[in-house]
Amino acid sequence: MRRIPRDRGFSEQGGFGLLALLVVLALAFDVMPAARLIAAAIAPGGTFAPDNALSVIASRSAIRASLATLETAFFSSLLALLIGGAMALVLGVTDVRARRPASFLFVLSTMISPQVVALAFLSLAGPASPLLNTLGLAPEAGSANPMLGRGGIVLVLGLHHAPLVYVVLNAGLRRIPRAVIEAARIDGATPQRVVRDVVLPLLRPHMIGATLLAFVAGAGNFGIPALLGAPVNYLTLPVLIYRRLSSFGPGVIGDVAALGILVAAVAGICVALSQWLTRRDAVQLEEDAPLQPFWQLAGAKAAAGIFVWGLLGIALVLPMLSLLAAALVPSYGMPLDASTVTLDNFVEVLVRQTVTVRAFGNSFLYAGGAALMLAALSIPLAYGLVRHAGAGRTILPALLETSYILPGVVLAIACILLFLKPLPLVGVSLYATPWIIVFAYLARFLPVALKPALAAMEQVELAQEEAAALDGARLRRRILDIVAPSLLPAAAAGGLMAFLLAFNELTVSALLWTAGTETIGVVLYNLEEAGLAAQAAAVAVTSVVIVTLAMVALDRFGAWLPAGTLPWDIAAAPVRAAIPESLSTSPATRRRPAAPPLPAVAAVPSRAFRR
Repeated sequence: MRRIPRDRGFSEQGGFGLLALLVVLALAFDVMPAARLIAAAIAPGGTFAPDNALSVIASRSAIRASLATLETAFFSSLLALLIGGAMALVLGVTDVRARRPASFLFVLSTMISPQVVALAFLSLAGPASPLLNTLGLAPEAGSANPMLGRGGIVLVLGLHHAPLVYVVLNAGLRRIPRAVIEAARIDGATPQRVVRDVVLPLLRPHMIGATLLAFVAGAGNFGIPALLGAPVNYLTLPVLIYRRLSSFGPGVIGDVAALGILVAAVAGICVALSQWLTRRDAVQLEEDAPLQPFWQLAGAKAAAGIFVWGLLGIALVLPMLSLLAAALVPSYGMPLDASTVTLDNFVEVLVRQTVTVRAFGNSFLYAGGAALMLAALSIPLAYGLVRHAGAGRTILPALLETSYILPGVVLAIACILLFLKPLPLVGVSLYATPWIIVFAYLARFLPVALKPALAAMEQVELAQEEAAALDGARLRRRILDIVAPSLLPAAAAGGLMAFLLAFNELTVSALLWTAGTETIGVVLYNLEEAGLAAQAAAVAVTSVVIVTLAMVALDRFGAWLPAGTLPWDIAAAPVRAAIPESLSTSPATRRRPAAPPLPAVAAVPSRAFRR
């Protein structure tokens, strides 16, 4: 008689393969590159010599670059906190008009590539600005561009990273229970006092984390310091690493590995400090209806609207108009009028120039291919993390996020070191091939693509899977027939988000490209360095249009995604629904009771079910 095996819970069956996939990806994308980087720094040429790394880090050029990196990252993170925090409070707690479009445009400003943003501000200021020349406001000919140097880098980094702070604080506002605000209002607190005494103290951990996130992003940024600092010899560590690696001198690999570890150490310390401070200041909140706007601005609504749209004009509209003006004139510095407007620069970079045409194709191919692979991987990975990871649910995501947290220049150096020699067993080298760029994109943007799928997986009920398991369905069939259809919109959204970040990426590809594998970011940077600013502006405008269209497409997925998945999502309920009836000063509101909180299922828009 055949012995019947002891039955196990369905969630324990068949999960070994998923856990193995998670471990393999963590090793390949994070552990192995980091280990290779450390080995190259302390044992260049295979000989243990940590003194070499110490001498490189202690050199005068490294110290100057470190100080430049720290000061620009510090001051820009404070500026990002000021701007992003103000925007989060205005859009999150007040009834200012057009909140969601403003949120969308604000996040769009950070989705645009850093080198495009730097080029836009560079063309906006200075005596050669086409926009200022058109308006007759250009400075005297021969004067320096005010965007070059430390001040310009701090300003542009602060504006570019302010949306990162906004996204983190917006997520924190969503976690504040509505009942806390209502209790303070019933007790007679004014909206100003609620913000000061309730909202800001609860947001303190998020403010700390957001500021340190902006600091890490500023320390690892390459595009903005390269365009605004390198021309005046104000070098940050990523720019110094790029120059060292471009020299191809003796011992350059060990030198750039040591400098890469220095950048990674700065980022790692900030991330660890952020987690420690966040845990120390964290406040446990009970589950409740999320916070909705409670501050009716009345006569101040116009002033709040001017602040929001004025800030969007400075961060997004004016730089993009300047970039467009620079692309529509025959040569950089000419005023834009009916006699000078031309599309020749667009025709040149999109039709005639082989390099730029190939770069657009490469960017679509590399970023699109990586995005498709990440979208496909996100479904089994999310299922494995939620259903099978157990104690590894905390460790594995942290490992997978390592390559995203670390500056891109560090990841690029690690990829060079990892694939410089042929791979064992197969004898194939990825160095100087497109595959090394795709690998770097996969490693860097996997956490971005995985986040929406994880959020969606948390909402998938166990009942259907249990029923299928009792009916004999194996793991693969359960994933394909039950889990995948539920996670597909979230996986597609994650893939689109990864495409957005990878399409214009420069920090990684600047160190990994070779002839024939140029990307948009590399071509734009090379055009600007060659003095072809008008053609660079045409490339930048085209890339901004592509990114905007991709964000609009991603926004269309919002109806099928868990609340808060898209970074520009904000609470959209009417402001009076969040204010107790007894506190409303509107007679119409007093006659009509406020609607009760919606049940949890209402977080998914009804049109998602109709479709």
